[in-house]
Amino acid sequence: MQPHLNTTMIRTYLFIVLSILLGACSNGQNNTSLTATAFSEKIKQSNQAIIVDVRTPGEYAEGHIANAHNIDYNGADFDKQIAALDTSKEYMVYCLSGGRSSSAANKMRKAGFTKVYELQGGMMKWRAAKLPEVSTTPQINTSGLTKQQFEQLLNTNKIVLVDFYADWCAPCRKIKPYIEEIAKEMKDKVEVITINADDNKALLDQLQIDELPTLQIYRNKKATWTNIGLTTKEEIVKALNK
Repeated sequence: MQPHLNTTMIRTYLFIVLSILLGACSNGQNNTSLTATAFSEKIKQSNQAIIVDVRTPGEYAEGHIANAHNIDYNGADFDKQIAALDTSKEYMVYCLSGGRSSSAANKMRKAGFTKVYELQGGMMKWRAAKLPEVSTTPQINTSGLTKQQFEQLLNTNKIVLVDFYADWCAPCRKIKPYIEEIAKEMKDKVEVITINADDNKALLDQLQIDELPTLQIYRNKKATWTNIGLTTKEEIVKALNK
């Protein structure tokens, strides 16, 4: 019995050790989506990391992370530019809210890149964390609506549905038809306001809107409902009818 017991114990011990080692390895490889603070710290700690901004050249010019290289994910030559990079190096990838960078990072991994890290929530989260950025234009266009002007739009007896969106945001484009239908079908009691995030950076910062799409319902100038991300027309109407 003794040899059998020792063998069983040894096997159990080896299994536990192997599981821990594999788990640690797996966590290290899969932990590739970083918060703004963690993303910033990793950039500071890694002198070899290459920062890639996959937004449009216009977005990049208005404000980007220092030393970032602009490779537009929706550009015609994105695949060609990525193919020219060294797959063994470390890459820090980001966009405005995380959608494009996630797609870009996945495409890079499939192409053989082994060290690709994404910025959770993109530049919206980076800016919300008050982290530094640089601009290649003389002046960042952060005009758009002021908070006072926004509050004036809420001055109505109707329920107000606010849609914070961006033209490049895929979920925003999916929600757009719902918003337009609601604006027509419920016009007697609902006022619909659409706000382009790219044209109203200062306002979004003041309202602490750092993810897209964001929908909000206001009653008597007070926010009573908020939805972040993709949703259905039914859910929006249900919230409006509460």
